[in-house]
This record gives sequence, structure tokens and C-alpha cells, in this order.
Amino acid sequence: MRVEWSQQVVLVTGASSGIGRALAIEFGRRGAAVGLLARRADALQEIAREVEAAGGRALALVADVTDGGAVRAAAEQLRARFGAIDLLVANAGVGGQLGSAQLDVRDVGEVLSVNVVGAANSVAAVLPEMIERGRGQLVAISSLAAYRGLPKSAAYCASKAALSAMFESLRLDLRGTGVGVTIIYPGFIKTPLTAVRRMRMPYLMELDDAVQKIVRAIEQRRKAYAFPWQLASLVRLALVMPAALYDHISARNSFRE
Repeated sequence: MRVEWSQQVVLVTGASSGIGRALAIEFGRRGAAVGLLARRADALQEIAREVEAAGGRALALVADVTDGGAVRAAAEQLRARFGAIDLLVANAGVGGQLGSAQLDVRDVGEVLSVNVVGAANSVAAVLPEMIERGRGQLVAISSLAAYRGLPKSAAYCASKAALSAMFESLRLDLRGTGVGVTIIYPGFIKTPLTAVRRMRMPYLMELDDAVQKIVRAIEQRRKAYAFPWQLASLVRLALVMPAALYDHISARNSFRE
């Protein structure tokens, strides 16, 4: 499906680094107007300049996704500058503590607050207008970690599973409204989140390659898209494994260290 990106207004959360930053710059390269939402003002200003240098228009929006009022205010700023928001990419996320089998309740709360509640705040800030206009698209950047629990990743896996289920429910609820929902399930991508890990990560992808795949899925208005296909296939196979076999295999492969 051809998308006239020069006519699109996009809101990207978690835009200060990693996938969010790379997606924002790619949308700019295609001519879109991009709202960059994150907490770090200095980083956002730099990325806004990169988006504009790539050929797009940009607005830095300093807000914490866990603050619903701040996210709504940011969305209003974006509309005032560029017009109605056509696309939300709910990308803001944290990985939680690394390398620990202990369950830290505060860490779980923080991860769920950012990864799930933050996404809900972002949707709430744009969805009513999308429904009123009869068009729009909501995109969640989930993870292949949403499919089954992984060692030392209780908070992260739980958050991505919840995020995926929430957007799947939204997709069902929004049928017939003209608002599409796309859930992206990436595998391992070279970003600041993965750079600190010592363990080998299978099918680790370059960020630019991953961004092209994500944008293509958005353009095609895919309901869900998991990649790379090799790792996605293994994850789907794990869904039908008996628990004992899955535990035996997974216990030997912790990617959180």
C-alpha cells in the first residue's frame, strides 16, 4: 500500500534513542511531520535536527509516557503545529533489571508503568480524534519476548505480553472505525538496550534493517508482524512445546546477561 508520507503526522514515543530514534529519522526521510516524545530534551532537540536534515519536519515533545496529562498535552502541541495525528508508534519502553533471577516488585512496577501504562496513555491521547476522523493507525512495538517467559526477564516478558494483548483487544474493538492496529514483534536488534549484554543473541539484526521491516509492515497495515523469520519461527514452535521441554531448553539460554 502506497503511503503519502509527506501528508502524514506521526507521533513516536521513546524517540530519544534506539528503535524510536531510527524510526523518527526514517519517517522524516520519507517527508513526514514527526512528533518526538521522550523525557530528554537535549536528545530530542538533536534528533529533531536529524529529522529535518533528512527532509522531514519535527517537533520535540518533552514528556514522560507514564504521565497521561503530559502525553495529552504533547499530542495537542503536535496537532497545533502540524495538524491531526495520523499515526502513533508506541515505542517507549524499558528492559528492567538485567541478570537477576530475583523478582524486584519496584522494578516490575516501573517496567509495567512505562511499557504498558505508557502505551495506554499514548493511545488515549490520539485515539478519540482518529475515531472522529474515521482514519488513523496505532502501532505497538512489542517483542518476541511477549510469546513465552524467558529466564531473568519476568517483568519485561510480562509487560510485552500485556502490551500485545492490549493492542490486540484494541484491534478488535476498532473494527469498522477506520483506525488500524499493528503489533510489531522484533527479535534482537542492535540498540542501547542490547549493547550492554554479554550473551550472544541469535539472529541479531542491524537497526537500519529492522527499521525498514517495521516501516514496511506499517505501510501494509499488517495486523501483526514478527521478525526475523528464523527467530519468530522458533518462538512460535515454543508455543506448542510441553512445559518440561521448554523449561529444559530455555534454562540454558539466558539473553539478559
